[in-house]
Amino acid sequence: MEKIYLITDIPGYSPQISRLLSMINYARHTTLESVKNLTVKELDYLLDSKSNSIGALLLHFAAVEYAYQVSTFEERKLSEEELSVWGAALELGDEGRNKIRGHDLDFYLDRLDEVRTRTYELFKTADDSWLEREKTFWYNKPANYYFMWYHVFEDEINHRGQIRMIARRLKG
Repeated sequence: MEKIYLITDIPGYSPQISRLLSMINYARHTTLESVKNLTVKELDYLLDSKSNSIGALLLHFAAVEYAYQVSTFEERKLSEEELSVWGAALELGDEGRNKIRGHDLDFYLDRLDEVRTRTYELFKTADDSWLEREKTFWYNKPANYYFMWYHVFEDEINHRGQIRMIARRLKG
């Protein structure tokens, strides 16, 4: 936290991975600030029949990060077992609205922390050249791992805007 506003080297990680992790850390910091002290009722609140709850969005962040761990470090798709755990959070929509409810904030924070801890461990095994690896991605276009991990926190930042809007509505 002392260096949350620095995009800089982090001991134990290569320079570019350090910078990527610095950005990921800041995105998470601002997300956590946005959900402090929310109740189960607030975490489950839906603006309308098509919206996502704050709790579902928090679990979505963990699910996306986990999916990119599997895709980039293990170079595979999620298994059926993994999809049974993370599928509703990845897809959101009706399944997310129906399945992701009734949990307190600590439940979501624990999932986020578990996945992030694994991310830190996995990134210790990579170096800057790993970030340049390419594979076919969206719309059958090439992307490198750097972009894919940028998308992990870009997705969180995008959905954090939804969280802030929902939280404002809850407050009146």
